[in-house]
Amino acid sequence: MVVEDLYQIVEPAGTFNEKLDPHLPKDDLLKIYRTMFLVRTLDNRMLSLQRQGRIGFYVPSTGQEACQVGGAYCLNPEDWVFPAYREPGAALWRGFPLLKLVCQFYGNADDILKGRQMPHHYGHRAINFVTASRPVGTQIPIAVGTAWAAQIRGDKIVTLTFFGDGATSGGDFHAAANFAAVFKVPCVLFCQNNQWAISLPREMQTASKTIAIKAQAYGMEGIRVDGNDVLAIIDATRRAVEKARNGGGPTLIEAVTYRMGPHSSSDDPTRYRPASQVEEWKQKDPISRFRLYLERRTLWDAEDQAALEKEFDDLITSVVRQAEKVPPPSLETVFTDVYAEMPPHLKEQMEEFMRSGERRRPEISDKFPL
Repeated sequence: MVVEDLYQIVEPAGTFNEKLDPHLPKDDLLKIYRTMFLVRTLDNRMLSLQRQGRIGFYVPSTGQEACQVGGAYCLNPEDWVFPAYREPGAALWRGFPLLKLVCQFYGNADDILKGRQMPHHYGHRAINFVTASRPVGTQIPIAVGTAWAAQIRGDKIVTLTFFGDGATSGGDFHAAANFAAVFKVPCVLFCQNNQWAISLPREMQTASKTIAIKAQAYGMEGIRVDGNDVLAIIDATRRAVEKARNGGGPTLIEAVTYRMGPHSSSDDPTRYRPASQVEEWKQKDPISRFRLYLERRTLWDAEDQAALEKEFDDLITSVVRQAEKVPPPSLETVFTDVYAEMPPHLKEQMEEFMRSGERRRPEISDKFPL
């Protein structure tokens, strides 16, 4: 079954459908909002640091925070997340330490991945969050394969993979979706349809009326949800996760959202999309919408907002200062984590390399204020 109508609970003005409202606990609602706002604050600061040359690369999430946090909210700790490269909200929700995340952007010695991945391609085994893969869509078949392995072993876990609308035009998506449906694996395929595959609009990459309708060809359930409505995302994703966990097979979720910033710090979106389109989607901002919802339920006010903005501004300033004091990874880490026991020839290479002397990058300049 494919539901093509856009599922929505909270409208952009903050009004909501009382019958559809999942009535989440107050603490959960506030944590969801705080996490979404933290991602937005982090985005603004990291883009600024990249422009200053303090980090090399960044992929902003502005406009897509509801997808990340809402999707991750529905998972258990033992479940697995296979991200694309625009899911810091999901990582933070699952417990990725903020300092460790920022250290990954710097690629320093406290980076969990030891500086081996390109910036903003983070992962953390402790929270079952697989490191982001740069090639578009390659995480989808891996998520499906992991779900199949769990199914064979009898593990009651679910995998959730995030990807964009552009990935649905690739072979990895097709192979994974077909396999997932045939074997009814416990996987949720979560498409963040942000309207743009870098500079290519959705209508130029697929003739399908929607992304969700593609589920019909594979024989799985598909649903379209307002990707800027975090409560609608939670409701739809929770049902998909429960179905997968209970043997009902996969679901394709199309979260209709918008990438309000550049594709990455290397991109200039003004070259290919009109400013009027961006302004139109700003009126549907997921954070503003959820804040208005909380205000209508008397769970938030202007004082709370002002306090939160100061708290997170101070927090990120402190985290950045800590991260910038951490040295780069030692050069010997180039040779480690390949073998359980380092073979003699590799040990010999490492010793020779270390005798040549470690070369450090210049210290980060303090000329730009945080």
